[in-house]
Amino acid sequence: MINVSNLTKKYKKLTALDSVSVKITEGVVTAIVGPNGSGKTTFLKSILGLVIPENGSIDLNGTSIFHNNDFKRMTGYLPQIHGFPSNLTVKESVQLLKNLRDDVSDHDMELYRKFGLNEHENKLIKQLSGGTLQKLSASIAFMFRPKFLILDEPTASLDPWASNIFKEKVQAVNREGVSVLLTSHIMSEVEEMADEIIFILEGKIRYHGGVEELMSTYETPTLEKAIAGIMGKELKLCTI
Repeated sequence: MINVSNLTKKYKKLTALDSVSVKITEGVVTAIVGPNGSGKTTFLKSILGLVIPENGSIDLNGTSIFHNNDFKRMTGYLPQIHGFPSNLTVKESVQLLKNLRDDVSDHDMELYRKFGLNEHENKLIKQLSGGTLQKLSASIAFMFRPKFLILDEPTASLDPWASNIFKEKVQAVNREGVSVLLTSHIMSEVEEMADEIIFILEGKIRYHGGVEELMSTYETPTLEKAIAGIMGKELKLCTI
């Protein structure tokens, strides 16, 4: 279990995370949702160690994840922005990462094959479309068989065929015990994949619980309307 306690991160006058405390359940798919600028990506990057908060702690089963290489090795990450060297080929990029991660020899290349990336192996990264780059990033997130997956808007740029393949892969590894933390603006996708939801607004957690529980609370058949209900309620409280 990941235990986040009193996490605070500021960018000059903007408070991206405001004393956030939450327990992320092991072995489930948890979706982080909220409007643009609510703190979702800052929250994910704090867990990854890419953002250093001013205050607070993040522990995995009682051990801090800050400067924890063991946690980094067990984590797969799919970012919104890809950072592959533009003058390497697809094949060279994958091999470079394999060389850097010599602690894993049995690589999971299922997505790589299903996405047809073999056909693009000799293309330069700078020659790839946005969708193909997303497929490559998604494949690499799973490649080292992580125990914990962090996926930031994972189906962005994917066509419906590739998106379906990706979601089936997430569900398959989750059934094998992999914990998944993801962000998405597509509520039908969250409803399909997630077990739990953390709703962030203005750097604070306004809801954490089950998907079905949230829909039942707002008496709505869709998650999108339930999330709209939370936003309406919280924004109304902010103006009082």
